Amino acid sequence: MGRSRRTLPEELLLLALDPATGTTAQPQSLDLGLAGAQLVELALAGRIAPDGDRIAVVVPRPTGDPTLDCALELLRRRGAPVRAVHWIGGPRLGLRQVYLSHLERCGMVAAVPGQMCGVLPTTRYQATDTAISREIRSRLDSAIRTGVPPDPRTAALAALAHAVGLGKHLYPGNEGRSSRSRLRDLIRHDPMGGLVAHAVMDVQNGAAAQPRRGPATAGRQAGPAVRATAEPARGVPMQPRRGSMARAVAH
Repeated sequence: MGRSRRTLPEELLLLALDPATGTTAQPQSLDLGLAGAQLVELALAGRIAPDGDRIAVVVPRPTGDPTLDCALELLRRRGAPVRAVHWIGGPRLGLRQVYLSHLERCGMVAAVPGQMCGVLPTTRYQATDTAISREIRSRLDSAIRTGVPPDPRTAALAALAHAVGLGKHLYPGNEGRSSRSRLRDLIRHDPMGGLVAHAVMDVQNGAAAQPRRGPATAGRQAGPAVRATAEPARGVPMQPRRGSMARAVAH
């Protein structure tokens, strides 16, 4: 996988990054969305495929993206298809910070150190090229405005944005209600994105331990909820803590 095209986790994170504050919207649910975005990206690359409500590795060959390849290898080591809700709901260590540091190394964001309450060191992130964020946003806006079925990548991005609660960040207030509704409806245009988005919402709603009831009912009317606490790390792609990754991120 070359670097000429941004991955879905990168796009989801850039979409969540507030250009005014340098913080990310929905920080606690965003890790779940990023884990889901990894699955969709691997599916688009032909490495994994849905098997009912499970994810199966079909081509274990690396993609060339180190973070995605960590996820692919962990999926391969499972040996058998894993339920999407279990993979996404597995405790994870700072996937949001992993991708923020990755975007910084790629030159897409710049880290701005600061302090919280004048004492605690924090780091905010500013996009270095706002045209990239505008292009990502315009794809969603176009799909919402025109009603034309979007490409699978944009449909999956919309589904994930809805699942983690970015709708109220992107289209706030009463005037954004219809746009939020159409953002939710875009979930039906990509089966893999829909599967993953429903799994993200199931985890937030505490349904990770329960079997899914089937595509006709699972996840329907589920709204994104924010988890109160972060979870310990287990079974997710991990990157060495170095450089900017050691800095705290302001919420």
